[in-house]
Amino acid sequence: MTVAAAPARAFVAGATGYVGRSVVTALRAAGVETWAHVRPDSSRLAEWQERFRTLGAATDSTPWTAAAMTSRLAELSPTHVFALLGTTRARARAAAARGEQADYEAVDYGLTMVLLRAACVVVPTPCFVYLSSAGVREGTRNPYLAVRARVERELVTGGMHYVVARPAFITGDDREEDRPAERWGARLGDAALAVVARLGAPSLAARWGSITGGSLARGLVRAALDPGVRDVILTTESLRG
Repeated sequence: MTVAAAPARAFVAGATGYVGRSVVTALRAAGVETWAHVRPDSSRLAEWQERFRTLGAATDSTPWTAAAMTSRLAELSPTHVFALLGTTRARARAAAARGEQADYEAVDYGLTMVLLRAACVVVPTPCFVYLSSAGVREGTRNPYLAVRARVERELVTGGMHYVVARPAFITGDDREEDRPAERWGARLGDAALAVVARLGAPSLAARWGSITGGSLARGLVRAALDPGVRDVILTTESLRG
């Protein structure tokens, strides 16, 4: 007798970010029970609760401590954990001015590790879906990419099933944050890659071209919900579907 797979249940960390919001939307569109994590000290907590409620998702505000997150994930028992965490240099500088630590080491690596170690206690072990970045490689001196290389190393050697996404520029007109430099960089890069594609290298354009948050989210969810897609590192090309 074949035993039916348990219904998918997803926990999304970084749910209020550009990609995170779209991932929650894509999960709910796929009928997946979803918990969208929002920092308990967020000044917009009530707003996020309402936004996620309209999507049919629950809002979770577990504190970012190892004990609290471990207990909460053990209670929820998600089949998929999405790690979509990240900060920027501007946010890190602003946090430092307030006497807080919110740099790549503390957020992009530290909080992701809290989530990963908490997920390890869930039975059965969930699939860990991690938003990394194009350009990640061992030995890089770029601090943004270096912390992602360390996370990827933990995933590859940790024994948990994973799906890693390495998109290039993530941008779109629906992005709430104003990032003009990133947007113009994506446009210029896409224009150069279009020329490269016409010269006979379309795969480079497909791999390194920009992608919107919605398209990336749908690719992430599609891969995560496919049991045949496990322990892989996906580029922008494959995430476009």
